[in-house]
Order: sequence, then C-alpha cells, then structure tokens
Amino acid sequence: MKKQSNQQWSYPFRYTMGVILFIAVVAFLIYAREAVKMLIIAGFSAYLISPAVLFLTEKTKLTRMAAVNVVYFTAIIFFVIVPIGLTPVFFEEIQIVVKDLLDVTTELSKMLSKPIQFAGMEFHFEQLGDSIGHLQDNFLTPLPEEALELLEATTINVLWFLIILVSVYLFMMEWPRIKDWMVNLAPADYHDDMLELYKRLRNVWMAYLRGQIVLMVVVWIAFTIAWAIIGIPGAMVLGIAAGLFTLVPDVGPTLAALLAIAVALLEGSSWIRLSDVPSINNLIVAGIVFLTYVVLINLKNALVRPIIMGRSLHMNEGLIFVAILIATILAGIMGALLIVPVMASVSVIMEYLRRSILGLPPFADDGENQFKVPEEKIKRKRGLRLKRKSSE
Repeated sequence: MKKQSNQQWSYPFRYTMGVILFIAVVAFLIYAREAVKMLIIAGFSAYLISPAVLFLTEKTKLTRMAAVNVVYFTAIIFFVIVPIGLTPVFFEEIQIVVKDLLDVTTELSKMLSKPIQFAGMEFHFEQLGDSIGHLQDNFLTPLPEEALELLEATTINVLWFLIILVSVYLFMMEWPRIKDWMVNLAPADYHDDMLELYKRLRNVWMAYLRGQIVLMVVVWIAFTIAWAIIGIPGAMVLGIAAGLFTLVPDVGPTLAALLAIAVALLEGSSWIRLSDVPSINNLIVAGIVFLTYVVLINLKNALVRPIIMGRSLHMNEGLIFVAILIATILAGIMGALLIVPVMASVSVIMEYLRRSILGLPPFADDGENQFKVPEEKIKRKRGLRLKRKSSE
C-alpha cells in the first residue's frame, strides 16, 4: 500500500489551478447555457414553493421528504393540470384578442399606405405601413388558425419540461445538502461568514421575488375582474397580460394598456351602449378602459405595491428601470424578473468583500433586521406621540 504524500501545493500552483478551474467552469456554463437556463428556472420555481415545505415541517410532524412530496404534487396539480383544463377557455379568448390585433394592424397599414396631410405639410409613412403588413402576414395572420401549434412550437419542449419538473423536486429535496456543500467550499474559519452571507441573500430574494409574484397575481385578478365588468372581450387574457407586464416597470403597464384599449376600440363592450354609432360607442368604451387602467395602476403604485413590497430593497428607481429594460432585451421575461434580486445579491456580496478587504467586520448589521425598521426608531416615534398627547 502506497503511503500518501503530505506535501501541499505551492501558492503559485494553487493559483494556477484555481484560474484554470475557474476558466473551465465559465466555459462549461457558456457551452451548456441552455441547460443552465432551465436549471435556473427550476431553482427559481423550487424557491417560490419551498416556504410551504418549511411550514409543514415546522408546524406538523411530517418529515422533509413527506412535506416535499405534498407540496410538490400539490403545486403540479395547481400550476400544470389546472391550466391544461383551462386551455379551451384561454384558446377562445386568445383567438378574440388576436383577431382584434389583426384588425388594428390592417387599418393602421391602410392608413399609413397613403401620405398624411397635417398643417399644410405632407408626411410619408409608406415604408412603415409595408413593414406592418409584412408583420401581419408573417406572424399575426397564422395565429387564429394555428394558435395551439404556434404555442407548442414556442414553448419548452417535453424533454426540457420533464427536466425542469425533476430538477425542481431534486432542489426541494436536497437543498439542505446543497447549502452545506456550498458553505463547505470555503475554509473552515469562514463557515460562519458564509452562513450569514447565505441568510442575507435569502432575505433579499424572499423580500423581492415573492413580493413581485404576489403583486403580479393581484394585478392579474384585479384587471381581469375590471375588464369583465366593463364587458371587454378576452378579459382573462388581457388580465394575465397586465399581470405579466407589471414585472417590467413603466413600459409593461403601457403595453398592457395599449392592448386593452385596442381591443376596446375594435370590439367595444358587451353591454355598454352609450351611443347609436358603433365607432363612437367603442371610443367611449376605450376611454372608460383608459381611465380604469389609470386608476388601478395608481392604486397599485400608491397602496398595493408598498404593502406587498414593504420588505423589498430600496434601490435607485432609475437604475432599476434601465437594468430591467436591458435584461428584458437580453433574456426576456425571466431576465426582467430576476435582474433586480440578482443586482441586490451582487450588492450584498460586494459589500461583504469590500469590508473584508478593508479589514472591517464583514457585516455591519444583523441580517434578520436588514429590511425592518429598527426597534429603537419605532419606540422613539411612539414616545413622541405620547408626549404630544400628554401636552394636549
């Protein structure tokens, strides 16, 4: 039996191997970026439903395996089987909305095909009209007849879907071991720092992502009910669009509003009849839709969002706006959803590195109170209120 050598690698060799390993990992991630994207989706999905597992293990006598099974299969029933059962309803409403989009693009293309006279000047938009016509021919026209086929062709195929389902289950089941493995990657003297860093990163994601999902669902339900009350065709699809688009600040709500107004202009309402002229009646309905959207969006921004996102991070709104737009262009809706918590996580990690490099304590405050108003500040405000009452 050969005796193992106790000789340690030299520092230059360690750094060289570390750099080589880092480059190899980055190259692999780039090569397998599609698989990495699917695993990110799986990890994100597992994260969203994992609090239910923690709740069951803490409040009941269920083991982690039993709690994961209950939560996982319940989530599959809710997020997979129920939408499949509602597919016929969605299909009919999608056809209505797409037909309205076809009518809008046809009318817009006809209008732009001729010079437009305004204030004695002539404007030419023929090229733009031709482009809209090509868009209709190549993309919108097949939608009413082949919506299911197009939907199937543009979504994740069955194999990726199965990989995501299995990965979600594995993440939920093995997360304690995965967390311990990541912590143990650091030297033993830094394990406490890694655990604290993990806790802070978890707080970031819990504060932001769940708030965004709840906000999206609230907007979806509110606008679906609003459009159904007004009598707009395709109310469910338009409500879902409003909920999804609310993830992209400013731009998203504007697009959802334009879509709802376009449908109202073309279809009008199923019961609102304020004029005998159809075009004028549709214009009035579109105005009602616009006012409703303005009121609901402002209520969301002024009341609902602060309540739901009360524990979210305080970041510069302009920076968030630019970052979300860039992420939407580069990575679509998933990028728009993840960019802000990713930025916040990077900020937490960089602050830890900065303090460690400068020789300061790695954490300046308690991670559990990171998103809470300090208790001393609350007591101070209560004391001021009591003094005011006593002086009165």
